[in-house]
Amino acid sequence: MSDGDPSFSIPHRPRRTYPRRGGVRYEGETLFRLSPDSDPSENDLTALVERVLDGDAYTYGDWFDLPVPMYLVRDREHDTTFRVVVRYGSVELHILPDTRSEGLKSIYRRLSAESPVSWNVSCESNPEN
Repeated sequence: MSDGDPSFSIPHRPRRTYPRRGGVRYEGETLFRLSPDSDPSENDLTALVERVLDGDAYTYGDWFDLPVPMYLVRDREHDTTFRVVVRYGSVELHILPDTRSEGLKSIYRRLSAESPVSWNVSCESNPEN
């Protein structure tokens, strides 16, 4: 890791619950927002994310009919899972209960290597939704 890389230390992990009516629900949220120092279009950001995810390290899917690109990503190298959302001119890495910081660092490095821009990283955490 280079000295300039963010740590991706996770301040709060969401808690997975299973309501009686079925399905799964997450209580709390933590995400890392990766904002480029330029102003690429959401289509350009989506194409960048998909180029990175198409590499050998990831299994991913966009199984949801949502108004924004959202991917459930499994990082095979770091044996971790997280969600990636492209919106508001940034790439969001959404933490799941078992997400490992190493996987977040890895996708950050790959996005940085694949794009000519610098990225600002911020963390947003809410223990209760």
